[in-house]
Amino acid sequence: MSETKREYWGKRIAEQEASGQAVRPFCRERGIGEHSFYQWRKRLRQSETVRFALLESRPSGDMTAAIELVLTSGERLRIGNQVNATALRLVLDAVRG
Repeated sequence: MSETKREYWGKRIAEQEASGQAVRPFCRERGIGEHSFYQWRKRLRQSETVRFALLESRPSGDMTAAIELVLTSGERLRIGNQVNATALRLVLDAVRG
């Protein structure tokens, strides 16, 4: 199965970030166009959305949190029963980027 451009660039960008190497030498060593690298990094960052794969309802001893959202990063967002709707919208907007 061939790799899509999105997958290819996602891997290259992750590789560069993990290496700690500056973009210019990273691209030069791999024969990658620096302009293309930046364009794809921008495109992929803009298209990143918060995805919630599963919402479970489980009884728990802690009744202060009515719902818990687990982000793809592993971070957890606990929302209490008495949350202000406006504050919740601000938090969700911030999480979505």
